[in-house]
Amino acid sequence: MSQGPGYNPGVTPPAEQKAANSSLGDLLSDVTADLSTLMRQELELAKAEARESAKRAGRGGGMYAGAGIAGHFVLLFLSIALWWALGAYLIGLGWSAVVVAVIWAIIAAVLYTRAKKEMEAVKGMPRTAETVKRIPESLKPSEEPR
Repeated sequence: MSQGPGYNPGVTPPAEQKAANSSLGDLLSDVTADLSTLMRQELELAKAEARESAKRAGRGGGMYAGAGIAGHFVLLFLSIALWWALGAYLIGLGWSAVVVAVIWAIIAAVLYTRAKKEMEAVKGMPRTAETVKRIPESLKPSEEPR
């Protein structure tokens, strides 16, 4: 039966030699050290990935802010154009300003009522609150006088 490529029946692998010549305490110490090194390396990798993600999120957030400002200016200039067009061709500049302001007031009122309904629908963390209630008193932290 073949043991795979590179198998040489006359040579003992280094890991087996170490296991045969070391005590259980030494082997456990090596495993603990290797595990500690692995955990540190994983933590460093996680930190590097988090930094990269944060940088990208920051750039993306800045671009969203820029898009929001640009959109604001689009709405502003479209509102001015509507005000001017209504004023110049239909009802005069004063009344056209009132009409544009009323349109924006209606939009604001609709957005406000929808936002209010959404905020009222927020329930927080109901599952977490329920599971916390089930924690036995002996496991909850106690407050000690200082």
